Amino acid sequence: MKTCLCGMGLVATALALLVPLACGQAAAEYRDHTQAAGIWPQQAVRRAHGMVATDEELGSQAGVEILKRGGNAVDGAVAVAFALAVVEPAAGNIGGGGFMLARMADGHTTFFDYREVAPGKASRDMYIKPDGTLDKELSVVGYKSVAVPGTVAGLELALKTYGKLKLAEVLAPAIHLAEDGFPVSEKLARQLEGERAELQQFTISRRIFLNEGRIFRPGDTIRQPELAATLKRIAKNGAAEFYRGETAQMLVDDMKRMGGLITLEDLSQYQPKVRQALHATYDLDGHKWDVISSPPPSSGGVAIIEAMNMLHNVSLKGWDDAQSVHMVVETMRRVFADRSAYLADPDYSKVPVDGLTSDCYAKELVATIDSQHASSSKTVKAGTPHVCGVSAANDAAPRTISLNDGPHTTHFSVVDAAGNAVASTYTLNNSYGSHVTSSAGFLLNDEMDDFTTQPGVPNALFGLIQSDANAIAPGHRPLSSMTPTILLRDGKLSFVTGSPGGPTIISATLLSVLNWMRLGMDAQAAINAPRFHHQWLPDVILMEKDFPAGMESALNAQGYQTRRRGHIGLVNAIGIDPKTGERLGAADPRDNGAAVGY
Repeated sequence: MKTCLCGMGLVATALALLVPLACGQAAAEYRDHTQAAGIWPQQAVRRAHGMVATDEELGSQAGVEILKRGGNAVDGAVAVAFALAVVEPAAGNIGGGGFMLARMADGHTTFFDYREVAPGKASRDMYIKPDGTLDKELSVVGYKSVAVPGTVAGLELALKTYGKLKLAEVLAPAIHLAEDGFPVSEKLARQLEGERAELQQFTISRRIFLNEGRIFRPGDTIRQPELAATLKRIAKNGAAEFYRGETAQMLVDDMKRMGGLITLEDLSQYQPKVRQALHATYDLDGHKWDVISSPPPSSGGVAIIEAMNMLHNVSLKGWDDAQSVHMVVETMRRVFADRSAYLADPDYSKVPVDGLTSDCYAKELVATIDSQHASSSKTVKAGTPHVCGVSAANDAAPRTISLNDGPHTTHFSVVDAAGNAVASTYTLNNSYGSHVTSSAGFLLNDEMDDFTTQPGVPNALFGLIQSDANAIAPGHRPLSSMTPTILLRDGKLSFVTGSPGGPTIISATLLSVLNWMRLGMDAQAAINAPRFHHQWLPDVILMEKDFPAGMESALNAQGYQTRRRGHIGLVNAIGIDPKTGERLGAADPRDNGAAVGY
């Protein structure tokens, strides 16, 4: 096994992610849904040329439309992102941020980081009330929860780097959807009803998304003329329109009027980052596998590689085998313990990524697992990572942790006829973000809540001191667990994956990789397979309801506490048939995802 991270001349950081399992916003990937697993699609969508897998069929269709017009995977991905900003307002966005991992057929690979940043007026204790307690509402709803958006700048950068088409061409499907409207689905109607209490607090949100109190029903047409006008300006003037033009002025005027923090200077200074992807190689059953994943400020890639290293020589039979689940759970426990301690914005801090992803360190961690009994998170702590050939330092692991990461994102995957591939995950943070819609027609994030909002104070749930490393500071990027990931088999594109879901992003993405690479599942089976999650603290296994009762009993007998959840993550993946080269679109049926190809 070999890993490397050669990004921007910095030793990047393994980021921590630890959030309470009960979140204020009931994001789609956390909700129970009525569709039973028995009626889920059992076969992936097979097509010879291109494939797009997203949460929304209209988003997938927009991407395929661009591929058919001669665009490549990056063109298609940018079209999808703009289209989802129209048809999936819970997470699709131009008022948020995210990551895009692009792997081109010639081998060039780039990670685009367009994560939001804290405004210049932001301060460490801005959400602390005079009595010293945290204002839990201020960082998640309303204008003060909004960080400087990065999506438009990031999408333009990706398009300029690898795209074949012009920005106006890839924006055309989104403009059409916003201007002419689209039918409200049952899913969207359900979401809007669920978010009514927060959306109705803001005039424009109430008018656009709640239809001035008349509530959209399935089949109604929803139109967004202000958003269409904004998209047209961006199509004409590029990202400069969003950050320095009329749209920027509209957003800043909103902020001044309603007590927000973002200024014209914040917008004009925003810059997306180009980073080197994290890369590991494995030899398995006569094949060489490459795992390409997300570097910091994503915490996910480091966690995925560390987990894959630990499991490399562990026998896995499947998720109907209690021993296999046990070993993966104990791996998750140790990975999350490390991630809780070693974290920071990579532009401001250094953490031992090379050590965390070394196979020597992984072997040491595996040796601490009791093959028959559950460990206790009271005794399992963050380790002392080191590279092979170098002894572990005597320094104790950091004793502070980060607890913040929003639950609602959306992930999509795109593969074109030439074999170019994109895995992309972006977000408003909580479902519908801050619930504020700007006068320019787009929803704004509540990404400020992804910072540690009360550093130095014991967390109420776990009694652990919250870390200063993820504290609010002007220009800093908050930590994230978004983990777009691409697999190669014998040097050829094999699997494109990722998920939303706060801390469960890592588990859902890891399991999809293990299902495809280690267990040999076909693409749709790899997505349909039941999921589980352990994040070190709280010391409990989350299990999807599809797990048989006998499995839960077996884990309880090993000493685990377990808790059922309807669904974990929403993975939209694309596999490649190694014999035919066909694209295998495997959208997640847990919330009616859609794979569309040609």
